[in-house]
Amino acid sequence: MADDNGNLEGRRQRIDAIDAELQALLNERARLAGEIAEIKRAEGVGEAGFYRPEREAQVLRSVRERNQGPLPDDEVVRLFREIMSACLALERPLTVAFLGPEGTFTEAALDRHFGQSVARAPMGSIGEVFREVEAGTAHYGVVPVENSTEGVVTHTLDRFVRSPLAICGEVVLRIHQQLLARPGADLAGIQRVYSHQQSLAQCREWLDTHLPEAERVAMASNAEAARQAADEEGAAAIAAAAAADHYELAVLAANIEDEPDNTTRFLVIGPEEAGPSGADKTTLVVSGRNRSGTLQALLAPVAAHGLNLTRVESRPSRQAVWEYLFFLDIEGHRQDPAVAAALAELEAEASFYRILGSYPQAAT
Repeated sequence: MADDNGNLEGRRQRIDAIDAELQALLNERARLAGEIAEIKRAEGVGEAGFYRPEREAQVLRSVRERNQGPLPDDEVVRLFREIMSACLALERPLTVAFLGPEGTFTEAALDRHFGQSVARAPMGSIGEVFREVEAGTAHYGVVPVENSTEGVVTHTLDRFVRSPLAICGEVVLRIHQQLLARPGADLAGIQRVYSHQQSLAQCREWLDTHLPEAERVAMASNAEAARQAADEEGAAAIAAAAAADHYELAVLAANIEDEPDNTTRFLVIGPEEAGPSGADKTTLVVSGRNRSGTLQALLAPVAAHGLNLTRVESRPSRQAVWEYLFFLDIEGHRQDPAVAAALAELEAEASFYRILGSYPQAAT
């Protein structure tokens, strides 16, 4: 059936031709990826050499910069992310550990960073994610580190202090919280709400207004909360929309987070940090000598070299009473001259100093 201009069939034929061309180009890209893999193997490149975060970040930035629509930037980037993921799987299949079970926001962050063509290893705790990567059972891991509403995830920061792993990437994910329950349930029948303590806090005002009498039960993860709600009459869970599909639940209320810009930052951990990508961030942990003006002295080199300090977090050192470790995020890569100079001065001032990684900044 033709449209008013008689061009419907012609446009369909043109789409078919474009599809064929796209498919041929995708296969050519995949063949080139396979050739690159053979070159790397011949050169003795180790496991970490097959996945280069800085290279992927550069490619995706270029995709975003040259996009002229009508597809939005994020959609085009997502498509290229999946193409890159599939090609990388031909070079070296990756296993990525994450805070599970399936259906967590951490898995969503994994999808955004690595795409669908990786093997997933859901872990029961942040510590297990670190151990899985440290043991080499997983190539990389994804863990939450901070939320814009509720602050840092202390378990993640504390684990970095004693782990040999490096930060090699970050993901910033807009968080939408859904109230899930068995199909047919309604708000009036909800007696208990299960969720991770961070999600319960992010939805506190909504719960106070709509479910003030319901018991709030903290769980190890939102996906575990969804699993529990699926087994109980009169129970609901706060979780991601993906958990509804995994556990056959219905959405009773959508987007119940109190803050409209609720965002969580996740870190990608691995055996090696990334090389410079052109738009990077460096994270380090330091401690100063116990004297007046310690933090100011530690931060002075950052200001002196004109660097942007984007985050400072303190944690008890657990070595002595009232001694603290400071986690710092600085824009730039440790190999950048200004960053390298500032870090050298900072190290000379610190009593404890460790760079956790330099890595590409996430697109926001």
